[in-house]
Amino acid sequence: MTDDRSFGVVEGVSMALGGMIGGGIYAVLGVVTTIAGATTWAAFLLAGVVALCAGYSYTVLNSIADQNGGSVTFVQCFTGNTTLAGMTGWTLLFGYIGSMAMYAFAFGEFAVALPVVPESAVGLPLRPVVSMLAVAGFTGLILLGSRVTGQAENALVAAKVAILVAFGLGGIAYVYLVSPDPARYGIAGITSFGPVMAAGVSFVAFQGWQLLFYDQGNMRDPIETTRTAVLVSIPVAVFVYVIVAVATYNLAPVALQNHPHTALTDAAAKIAGVVGLAGVGAVVMSLSALFSTGSAVNATLFSTGHFAKGLLSKDLLPDRVGDADADGVPERTLLALGAITAVLTAVGTLGAITNFASIAFIVVFAAMSTLAFRHRDADAVHPVPPAVGAVGAGAFLPLMTWHLYTTQPGTFYTVVALAAFVVGVELLYFEREALVEEVEPVEEILDDAAG
Repeated sequence: MTDDRSFGVVEGVSMALGGMIGGGIYAVLGVVTTIAGATTWAAFLLAGVVALCAGYSYTVLNSIADQNGGSVTFVQCFTGNTTLAGMTGWTLLFGYIGSMAMYAFAFGEFAVALPVVPESAVGLPLRPVVSMLAVAGFTGLILLGSRVTGQAENALVAAKVAILVAFGLGGIAYVYLVSPDPARYGIAGITSFGPVMAAGVSFVAFQGWQLLFYDQGNMRDPIETTRTAVLVSIPVAVFVYVIVAVATYNLAPVALQNHPHTALTDAAAKIAGVVGLAGVGAVVMSLSALFSTGSAVNATLFSTGHFAKGLLSKDLLPDRVGDADADGVPERTLLALGAITAVLTAVGTLGAITNFASIAFIVVFAAMSTLAFRHRDADAVHPVPPAVGAVGAGAFLPLMTWHLYTTQPGTFYTVVALAAFVVGVELLYFEREALVEEVEPVEEILDDAAG
Protein backbone atom coordinates (compact mmCIF):
# COMPACT_ATOMS: atom_id res chain seq x y z
CA MET A 1 0.00 0.00 0.00
CA THR A 2 1.32 3.48 -0.88
CA ASP A 3 2.03 5.80 2.03
CA ASP A 4 -0.51 8.63 1.92
CA ARG A 5 2.19 11.07 2.95
CA SER A 6 4.44 10.28 -0.02
CA PHE A 7 4.49 12.40 -3.13
CA GLY A 8 6.00 12.23 -6.57
CA VAL A 9 7.38 14.47 -9.31
CA VAL A 10 4.30 16.71 -9.68
CA GLU A 11 4.29 17.56 -6.00
CA GLY A 12 8.07 17.99 -6.04
CA VAL A 13 7.95 20.44 -8.95
CA SER A 14 5.11 22.28 -7.23
CA MET A 15 7.10 22.58 -4.00
CA ALA A 16 10.22 23.80 -5.80
CA LEU A 17 8.31 26.31 -7.93
CA GLY A 18 6.40 27.51 -4.90
CA GLY A 19 9.70 28.14 -3.12
CA MET A 20 11.11 30.14 -6.03
CA ILE A 21 8.19 31.89 -7.71
CA GLY A 22 6.18 32.19 -4.50
CA GLY A 23 7.78 35.47 -3.57
CA GLY A 24 10.99 35.77 -5.54
CA ILE A 25 9.86 37.79 -8.55
CA TYR A 26 7.79 40.19 -6.46
CA ALA A 27 10.64 40.83 -4.04
CA VAL A 28 13.71 41.07 -6.30
CA LEU A 29 12.44 42.46 -9.63
CA GLY A 30 12.75 46.10 -8.60
CA VAL A 31 16.19 45.62 -7.04
CA VAL A 32 17.51 43.78 -10.11
CA THR A 33 16.02 46.27 -12.57
CA THR A 34 17.71 49.23 -10.90
CA ILE A 35 21.04 47.52 -11.70
CA ALA A 36 20.42 45.87 -15.07
CA GLY A 37 17.72 48.05 -16.65
CA ALA A 38 16.54 46.59 -19.96
CA THR A 39 18.89 43.61 -19.53
CA THR A 40 17.09 42.40 -16.40
CA TRP A 41 15.82 39.41 -18.38
CA ALA A 42 19.44 38.48 -19.18
CA ALA A 43 20.37 38.73 -15.49
CA PHE A 44 17.60 36.28 -14.58
CA LEU A 45 18.65 33.97 -17.40
CA LEU A 46 22.28 33.96 -16.30
CA ALA A 47 21.40 33.42 -12.65
CA GLY A 48 19.07 30.61 -13.68
CA VAL A 49 21.80 28.83 -15.66
CA VAL A 50 24.14 28.93 -12.66
CA ALA A 51 21.33 27.84 -10.34
CA LEU A 52 20.52 24.95 -12.68
CA CYS A 53 24.15 23.82 -12.62
CA ALA A 54 24.16 24.09 -8.84
CA GLY A 55 20.89 22.12 -8.77
CA TYR A 56 22.51 19.42 -10.88
CA SER A 57 25.42 19.32 -8.42
CA TYR A 58 23.00 18.83 -5.53
CA THR A 59 21.22 15.98 -7.31
CA VAL A 60 24.42 14.07 -8.11
CA LEU A 61 25.74 14.53 -4.58
CA ASN A 62 22.39 13.25 -3.37
CA SER A 63 22.78 10.11 -5.52
CA ILE A 64 26.34 9.24 -4.45
CA ALA A 65 26.15 10.24 -0.76
CA ASP A 66 25.75 7.65 1.97
CA GLN A 67 22.39 9.15 2.91
CA ASN A 68 19.78 11.51 1.47
CA GLY A 69 20.03 15.08 2.63
CA GLY A 70 21.02 18.61 1.74
CA SER A 71 24.07 20.83 1.98
CA VAL A 72 24.95 20.01 5.59
CA THR A 73 24.68 16.26 4.97
CA PHE A 74 26.83 16.50 1.83
CA VAL A 75 29.59 18.45 3.57
CA GLN A 76 29.60 16.05 6.51
CA CYS A 77 29.54 13.01 4.24
CA PHE A 78 32.24 14.05 1.78
CA THR A 79 34.60 16.03 4.02
CA GLY A 80 33.97 14.60 7.49
CA ASN A 81 34.46 18.11 8.86
CA THR A 82 31.81 18.95 11.45
CA THR A 83 32.85 22.59 11.66
CA LEU A 84 32.43 23.09 7.90
CA ALA A 85 29.10 21.26 8.00
CA GLY A 86 27.89 23.41 10.87
CA MET A 87 29.02 26.66 9.25
CA THR A 88 27.27 25.60 6.03
CA GLY A 89 24.09 24.98 8.01
CA TRP A 90 24.25 28.32 9.79
CA THR A 91 24.97 30.17 6.55
CA LEU A 92 21.90 28.59 4.98
CA LEU A 93 19.86 29.37 8.09
CA PHE A 94 20.73 33.06 7.87
CA GLY A 95 20.08 32.93 4.12
CA TYR A 96 16.59 31.58 4.76
CA ILE A 97 15.99 34.28 7.37
CA GLY A 98 17.08 36.88 4.82
CA SER A 99 14.71 35.36 2.27
CA MET A 100 11.79 35.52 4.69
CA ALA A 101 12.62 39.12 5.58
CA MET A 102 12.73 39.92 1.86
CA TYR A 103 9.32 38.32 1.27
CA ALA A 104 7.83 40.11 4.29
CA PHE A 105 9.29 43.42 3.08
CA ALA A 106 7.66 42.94 -0.33
CA PHE A 107 4.40 41.93 1.39
CA GLY A 108 4.39 45.26 3.21
CA GLU A 109 5.25 47.21 0.05
CA PHE A 110 2.37 45.72 -1.93
CA ALA A 111 -0.01 46.10 1.02
CA VAL A 112 0.53 49.86 1.29
CA ALA A 113 0.28 50.09 -2.51
CA LEU A 114 -3.39 49.09 -2.29
CA PRO A 115 -5.75 52.07 -2.68
CA VAL A 116 -7.45 51.41 0.67
CA VAL A 117 -4.24 51.21 2.72
CA PRO A 118 -2.44 54.43 3.75
CA GLU A 119 1.34 54.64 3.58
CA SER A 120 1.56 56.02 7.12
CA ALA A 121 -0.45 56.41 10.29
CA VAL A 122 0.11 58.81 13.22
CA GLY A 123 3.25 59.96 11.44
CA LEU A 124 4.79 56.49 11.19
CA PRO A 125 5.30 54.50 7.96
CA LEU A 126 3.07 51.44 7.82
CA ARG A 127 5.28 49.24 5.64
CA PRO A 128 7.49 47.98 8.51
CA VAL A 129 4.45 47.47 10.73
CA VAL A 130 2.63 45.42 8.07
CA SER A 131 5.75 43.35 7.38
CA MET A 132 6.27 42.55 11.06
CA LEU A 133 2.59 41.70 11.54
CA ALA A 134 2.79 39.33 8.56
CA VAL A 135 5.75 37.48 10.10
CA ALA A 136 4.03 37.34 13.47
CA GLY A 137 0.81 36.07 11.92
CA PHE A 138 2.43 33.25 9.98
CA THR A 139 4.52 32.28 12.99
CA GLY A 140 1.32 31.99 14.99
CA LEU A 141 -0.39 29.91 12.30
CA ILE A 142 2.46 27.40 12.25
CA LEU A 143 2.45 27.21 16.06
CA LEU A 144 -1.26 26.40 15.86
CA GLY A 145 -0.46 23.55 13.49
CA SER A 146 -1.92 25.05 10.31
CA ARG A 147 -0.41 23.78 7.07
CA VAL A 148 -1.53 23.68 3.47
CA THR A 149 -2.15 20.16 2.18
CA GLY A 150 -0.26 18.76 -0.79
CA GLN A 151 -3.15 19.00 -3.26
CA ALA A 152 -4.03 22.51 -2.12
CA GLU A 153 -0.38 23.54 -2.47
CA ASN A 154 -0.34 22.22 -6.05
CA ALA A 155 -3.43 24.25 -6.89
CA LEU A 156 -2.11 27.42 -5.25
CA VAL A 157 1.25 27.20 -6.99
CA ALA A 158 -0.46 26.55 -10.33
CA ALA A 159 -2.61 29.65 -9.81
CA LYS A 160 0.39 31.84 -8.95
CA VAL A 161 2.37 30.62 -11.95
CA ALA A 162 -0.66 31.04 -14.25
CA ILE A 163 -1.15 34.68 -13.16
CA LEU A 164 2.49 35.54 -13.78
CA VAL A 165 2.61 33.73 -17.13
CA ALA A 166 -0.59 35.48 -18.25
CA PHE A 167 0.87 38.80 -17.13
CA GLY A 168 4.19 38.20 -18.90
CA LEU A 169 2.75 36.96 -22.18
CA GLY A 170 -0.02 39.56 -22.08
CA GLY A 171 2.54 42.29 -21.49
CA ILE A 172 4.72 41.17 -24.38
CA ALA A 173 1.65 40.99 -26.63
CA TYR A 174 0.75 44.54 -25.55
CA VAL A 175 4.22 45.78 -26.47
CA TYR A 176 4.03 44.31 -29.97
CA LEU A 177 0.36 44.82 -30.76
CA VAL A 178 -0.70 47.97 -28.90
CA SER A 179 2.26 50.06 -27.80
CA PRO A 180 3.60 52.59 -30.32
CA ASP A 181 7.10 52.16 -28.90
CA PRO A 182 9.38 49.29 -29.98
CA ALA A 183 10.24 46.55 -27.51
CA ARG A 184 13.41 47.18 -25.53
CA TYR A 185 15.66 44.25 -24.62
CA GLY A 186 18.91 46.09 -23.96
CA ILE A 187 20.82 43.89 -26.40
CA ALA A 188 23.71 46.35 -26.56
CA GLY A 189 24.20 46.07 -22.79
CA ILE A 190 24.27 42.27 -22.54
CA THR A 191 28.07 42.14 -22.76
CA SER A 192 28.50 44.66 -19.91
CA PHE A 193 28.97 43.78 -16.25
CA GLY A 194 25.48 45.03 -15.39
CA PRO A 195 23.59 41.78 -16.07
CA VAL A 196 26.28 39.74 -14.32
CA MET A 197 26.15 41.85 -11.17
CA ALA A 198 22.35 41.85 -11.26
CA ALA A 199 22.38 38.06 -11.69
CA GLY A 200 24.24 37.76 -8.41
CA VAL A 201 21.70 39.96 -6.64
CA SER A 202 18.82 37.93 -8.09
CA PHE A 203 20.32 34.62 -6.93
CA VAL A 204 18.10 34.49 -3.86
CA ALA A 205 15.08 34.17 -6.19
CA PHE A 206 16.37 30.75 -7.32
CA GLN A 207 16.99 29.09 -3.95
CA GLY A 208 13.59 27.55 -3.17
CA TRP A 209 14.28 24.23 -4.94
CA GLN A 210 16.82 23.09 -2.38
CA LEU A 211 14.10 22.80 0.27
CA LEU A 212 13.15 19.57 -1.56
CA PHE A 213 16.24 17.88 -0.19
CA TYR A 214 14.97 18.23 3.38
CA ASP A 215 11.68 16.48 2.64
CA GLN A 216 12.91 13.36 0.85
CA GLY A 217 11.52 11.12 3.58
CA ASN A 218 8.05 11.84 2.21
CA MET A 219 8.91 11.07 -1.42
CA ARG A 220 8.38 8.07 -3.62
CA ASP A 221 11.77 7.20 -5.12
CA PRO A 222 13.38 10.24 -3.46
CA ILE A 223 16.61 10.43 -5.49
CA GLU A 224 14.91 10.36 -8.91
CA THR A 225 11.94 12.46 -7.78
CA THR A 226 14.21 15.16 -6.38
CA ARG A 227 16.42 15.12 -9.46
CA THR A 228 13.53 15.50 -11.90
CA ALA A 229 11.75 18.14 -9.82
CA VAL A 230 14.88 20.30 -9.52
CA LEU A 231 15.87 20.06 -13.18
CA VAL A 232 12.30 20.86 -14.33
CA SER A 233 11.38 23.60 -11.87
CA ILE A 234 14.43 25.84 -12.36
CA PRO A 235 13.97 26.29 -16.16
CA VAL A 236 10.25 26.96 -15.59
CA ALA A 237 11.11 29.63 -13.02
CA VAL A 238 13.65 31.16 -15.43
CA PHE A 239 11.00 31.35 -18.16
CA VAL A 240 8.52 33.07 -15.85
CA TYR A 241 11.08 35.56 -14.54
CA VAL A 242 12.30 36.43 -18.04
CA ILE A 243 8.86 37.18 -19.53
CA VAL A 244 7.76 39.12 -16.44
CA ALA A 245 10.97 41.18 -16.55
CA VAL A 246 10.55 42.00 -20.25
CA ALA A 247 6.88 42.94 -19.82
CA THR A 248 7.43 45.09 -16.73
CA TYR A 249 10.41 46.99 -18.12
CA ASN A 250 8.61 47.82 -21.36
CA LEU A 251 5.25 48.68 -19.82
CA ALA A 252 6.23 50.51 -16.63
CA PRO A 253 9.62 52.22 -17.10
CA VAL A 254 8.55 55.28 -15.09
CA ALA A 255 7.25 53.15 -12.23
CA LEU A 256 10.53 51.24 -12.15
CA GLN A 257 12.25 54.57 -11.58
CA ASN A 258 9.81 55.97 -9.00
CA HIS A 259 8.67 52.90 -7.05
CA PRO A 260 10.48 49.85 -8.49
CA HIS A 261 9.34 47.38 -5.84
CA THR A 262 5.67 47.64 -6.88
CA ALA A 263 6.09 48.49 -10.57
CA LEU A 264 4.33 45.23 -11.45
CA THR A 265 1.01 46.79 -10.44
CA ASP A 266 1.47 49.66 -12.89
CA ALA A 267 2.33 47.24 -15.69
CA ALA A 268 -0.71 45.10 -14.89
CA ALA A 269 -2.92 48.19 -14.92
CA LYS A 270 -1.66 49.09 -18.39
CA ILE A 271 -2.44 45.62 -19.74
CA ALA A 272 -5.93 45.54 -18.19
CA GLY A 273 -6.53 49.11 -19.37
CA VAL A 274 -6.94 47.80 -22.92
CA VAL A 275 -10.37 46.55 -21.88
CA GLY A 276 -11.06 49.42 -19.50
CA LEU A 277 -10.12 47.57 -16.31
CA ALA A 278 -6.87 49.27 -15.35
CA GLY A 279 -7.84 49.59 -11.69
CA VAL A 280 -8.91 45.97 -11.52
CA GLY A 281 -5.65 44.82 -13.08
CA ALA A 282 -3.59 46.74 -10.53
CA VAL A 283 -5.61 45.39 -7.61
CA VAL A 284 -5.45 41.80 -8.90
CA MET A 285 -1.66 42.01 -9.25
CA SER A 286 -1.31 43.55 -5.78
CA LEU A 287 -3.47 40.86 -4.23
CA SER A 288 -1.55 38.17 -6.10
CA ALA A 289 1.69 39.65 -4.79
CA LEU A 290 0.34 39.75 -1.25
CA PHE A 291 -0.79 36.17 -1.45
CA SER A 292 2.44 34.96 -3.06
CA THR A 293 4.82 36.76 -0.72
CA GLY A 294 2.71 35.79 2.28
CA SER A 295 2.65 32.13 1.33
CA ALA A 296 6.41 32.32 0.68
CA VAL A 297 6.97 33.57 4.24
CA ASN A 298 4.76 30.79 5.59
CA ALA A 299 6.34 27.97 3.56
CA THR A 300 9.92 29.12 4.11
CA LEU A 301 9.37 29.60 7.84
CA PHE A 302 7.90 26.10 8.13
CA SER A 303 10.74 24.50 6.15
CA THR A 304 13.42 26.55 7.91
CA GLY A 305 12.02 25.45 11.26
CA HIS A 306 12.43 21.82 10.25
CA PHE A 307 15.89 22.56 8.85
CA ALA A 308 16.88 24.12 12.19
CA LYS A 309 15.47 21.09 13.99
CA GLY A 310 17.76 18.89 11.88
CA LEU A 311 20.72 21.04 12.92
CA LEU A 312 19.68 20.65 16.55
CA SER A 313 19.52 16.87 16.20
CA LYS A 314 23.11 16.90 14.88
CA ASP A 315 24.30 19.17 17.73
CA LEU A 316 25.02 21.94 15.23
CA LEU A 317 22.84 24.45 17.08
CA PRO A 318 22.85 25.15 20.86
CA ASP A 319 20.18 23.27 22.81
CA ARG A 320 18.65 26.49 24.12
CA VAL A 321 17.45 27.26 20.57
CA GLY A 322 14.96 24.41 20.71
CA ASP A 323 14.19 20.79 21.54
CA ALA A 324 15.29 18.37 18.81
CA ASP A 325 12.90 15.73 20.18
CA ALA A 326 9.81 17.94 19.94
CA ASP A 327 6.96 16.95 17.65
CA GLY A 328 7.03 19.16 14.57
CA VAL A 329 8.94 22.44 14.66
CA PRO A 330 10.27 23.27 18.17
CA GLU A 331 8.35 26.22 19.57
CA ARG A 332 11.43 28.15 20.76
CA THR A 333 13.09 27.64 17.38
CA LEU A 334 10.09 28.97 15.48
CA LEU A 335 9.74 31.99 17.76
CA ALA A 336 13.44 32.80 17.42
CA LEU A 337 13.28 32.55 13.61
CA GLY A 338 10.17 34.72 13.51
CA ALA A 339 11.65 37.35 15.84
CA ILE A 340 14.93 37.69 13.91
CA THR A 341 13.04 37.86 10.61
CA ALA A 342 10.68 40.54 11.95
CA VAL A 343 13.55 42.71 13.18
CA LEU A 344 15.46 42.36 9.91
CA THR A 345 12.46 43.21 7.73
CA ALA A 346 11.61 46.23 9.91
CA VAL A 347 15.03 47.88 10.10
CA GLY A 348 16.68 46.73 6.86
CA THR A 349 16.31 47.98 3.32
CA LEU A 350 15.12 45.65 0.59
CA GLY A 351 18.43 46.06 -1.24
CA ALA A 352 20.52 45.15 1.79
CA ILE A 353 18.33 42.18 2.70
CA THR A 354 18.30 40.85 -0.87
CA ASN A 355 22.06 41.19 -1.27
CA PHE A 356 22.76 39.55 2.07
CA ALA A 357 20.50 36.59 1.34
CA SER A 358 21.91 36.19 -2.18
CA ILE A 359 25.48 36.15 -0.85
CA ALA A 360 24.59 33.38 1.60
CA PHE A 361 23.18 31.18 -1.16
CA ILE A 362 25.98 32.03 -3.61
CA VAL A 363 28.56 30.83 -1.08
CA VAL A 364 26.73 27.58 -0.38
CA PHE A 365 25.86 26.86 -4.04
CA ALA A 366 29.46 27.49 -5.07
CA ALA A 367 30.67 25.14 -2.34
CA MET A 368 28.26 22.36 -3.36
CA SER A 369 29.20 22.73 -7.02
CA THR A 370 32.88 22.52 -6.08
CA LEU A 371 32.19 19.44 -3.99
CA ALA A 372 30.42 17.79 -6.93
CA PHE A 373 33.27 18.70 -9.29
CA ARG A 374 35.76 17.08 -6.92
CA HIS A 375 33.79 13.84 -7.34
CA ARG A 376 33.62 14.10 -11.14
CA ASP A 377 35.15 10.62 -11.45
CA ALA A 378 31.93 9.08 -10.15
CA ASP A 379 29.72 7.57 -12.86
CA ALA A 380 26.75 9.80 -11.95
CA VAL A 381 28.70 13.06 -12.21
CA HIS A 382 29.31 14.96 -15.44
CA PRO A 383 32.03 17.54 -14.72
CA VAL A 384 30.72 20.45 -16.83
CA PRO A 385 27.63 21.53 -14.83
CA PRO A 386 29.45 21.54 -11.45
CA ALA A 387 32.31 23.50 -13.02
CA VAL A 388 29.89 26.08 -14.43
CA GLY A 389 28.08 26.27 -11.09
CA ALA A 390 31.30 26.77 -9.12
CA VAL A 391 32.85 29.32 -11.49
CA GLY A 392 29.57 31.17 -12.07
CA ALA A 393 28.61 31.47 -8.41
CA GLY A 394 32.22 32.23 -7.51
CA ALA A 395 32.29 35.10 -10.01
CA PHE A 396 29.03 36.60 -8.74
CA LEU A 397 30.41 37.31 -5.26
CA PRO A 398 33.28 39.72 -6.08
CA LEU A 399 31.25 41.44 -8.78
CA MET A 400 28.34 41.97 -6.40
CA THR A 401 30.52 43.35 -3.64
CA TRP A 402 32.39 45.66 -6.03
CA HIS A 403 29.12 46.95 -7.46
CA LEU A 404 27.74 47.64 -3.99
CA TYR A 405 30.96 49.32 -2.87
CA THR A 406 31.07 51.66 -5.84
CA THR A 407 27.36 52.46 -6.24
CA GLN A 408 25.69 51.80 -2.87
CA PRO A 409 28.32 52.17 -0.13
CA GLY A 410 25.70 52.27 2.62
CA THR A 411 24.24 48.95 1.51
CA PHE A 412 27.76 47.56 1.06
CA TYR A 413 28.78 48.31 4.65
CA THR A 414 25.49 46.95 5.97
CA VAL A 415 25.91 43.68 4.07
CA VAL A 416 29.57 43.38 5.11
CA ALA A 417 28.63 43.97 8.75
CA LEU A 418 25.91 41.30 8.59
CA ALA A 419 28.23 38.82 6.87
CA ALA A 420 31.03 39.50 9.38
CA PHE A 421 28.61 39.03 12.25
CA VAL A 422 27.38 35.70 10.86
CA VAL A 423 30.89 34.34 10.23
CA GLY A 424 32.09 35.58 13.62
CA VAL A 425 29.23 33.89 15.47
CA GLU A 426 29.78 30.68 13.51
CA LEU A 427 33.49 30.58 14.36
CA LEU A 428 32.89 31.39 18.00
CA TYR A 429 30.39 28.55 18.29
CA PHE A 430 32.10 25.81 16.31
CA GLU A 431 35.64 26.62 17.43
CA ARG A 432 34.71 27.35 21.05
CA GLU A 433 36.63 24.36 22.42
CA ALA A 434 39.79 25.37 20.59
CA LEU A 435 39.40 28.93 21.85
CA VAL A 436 38.95 27.72 25.41
CA GLU A 437 42.15 25.68 25.11
CA GLU A 438 44.00 28.79 23.94
CA VAL A 439 42.53 31.04 26.63
CA GLU A 440 43.13 28.75 29.64
CA PRO A 441 46.98 28.94 29.53
CA VAL A 442 46.76 32.74 29.29
CA GLU A 443 44.46 32.82 32.32
CA GLU A 444 46.89 30.65 34.26
CA ILE A 445 49.77 32.99 33.41
CA LEU A 446 47.73 36.01 34.49
CA ASP A 447 46.73 34.29 37.73
CA ASP A 448 50.36 33.43 38.50
CA ALA A 449 51.41 37.00 37.78
CA ALA A 450 48.67 38.35 40.01
CA GLY A 451 49.63 35.93 42.79
